[in-house]
Amino acid sequence: MENIAEIRAICESIGCEYRENVPLCRYTTFRIGGPAPFFLLPRTTEEAAAAVKALHGKVRIVFLGKGSNLLVADEGVDAVVIHLGQNFSDVEVDGETLVCQAGASMSKACAAAWKAGLSDLEFAWGIPGSVGGGAYMNAGAYGGEFSQVVAWCEHVDEAGKIGRFVGEELEYSYRKSRYSGKNYGITRVAFRLEKGNQAAIGARMKELFQRRREKQPLEYPSAGSTFKRPEGAYAAALIEQCGLKGLRVGGAMVSEKHSGFLINTGNATCADVLELIRQVQQRVREQTGFVLEREVQLLR
Repeated sequence: MENIAEIRAICESIGCEYRENVPLCRYTTFRIGGPAPFFLLPRTTEEAAAAVKALHGKVRIVFLGKGSNLLVADEGVDAVVIHLGQNFSDVEVDGETLVCQAGASMSKACAAAWKAGLSDLEFAWGIPGSVGGGAYMNAGAYGGEFSQVVAWCEHVDEAGKIGRFVGEELEYSYRKSRYSGKNYGITRVAFRLEKGNQAAIGARMKELFQRRREKQPLEYPSAGSTFKRPEGAYAAALIEQCGLKGLRVGGAMVSEKHSGFLINTGNATCADVLELIRQVQQRVREQTGFVLEREVQLLR
């Protein structure tokens, strides 16, 4: 980044908490990635919008939540990272609507819904990402997905303007939304839920978490499911069919517990993971004819 002094002066003028040269490996579930030269930590939508407006046109801006579906380049990113994380995680219940700041964990949102006796969000219990990330990619599991329960999303656009998409305006499809491919920062998400039996909600959450613990390699850093589900098949089944469980490149490995997960065994680099992805895609294509599309987002 060439204009360090200018960006530093802007960050100081905004009044938003910020840090310099922050290793992004600390903020992704893969535990991989180099530094960001500037790392902003807003507490409100208005503060995030002010930051984007002040920096617009002067530097690349990237929004980051829990980093659970993200692979960051080893050399880091030449950008200002706006982290909607721990400082941006309030959750409120308003009748049968759950309103969450985007940095709230899915587990925190699910726990709030359960405490309020609100159902239909149980599928998200144990998904490691943030509410904003889940809304961005239409996260789903065990027959449920965000498109079924999101009422609206508030965002900051590329110019720093605050806006909102409601209902069908979100244009949800499999692992996609209207936000896909756009550099918008989702700042709040509202879930429209239904009254339910608190004990039944808790039992369902417990059941799903047990299934996750038994089937997924939660003991290793990863970004969850590495590949999207190809039409007519399942990525994990194809990878296992090709005998790729345990395939390793450097510190990156195809999980022996769940072949849909590529894991960091302790010292994996972004380059390791990308090469392992390439090898898996090539072997699956050659042996089955299916093309696996990467679900994990690459930030470089």
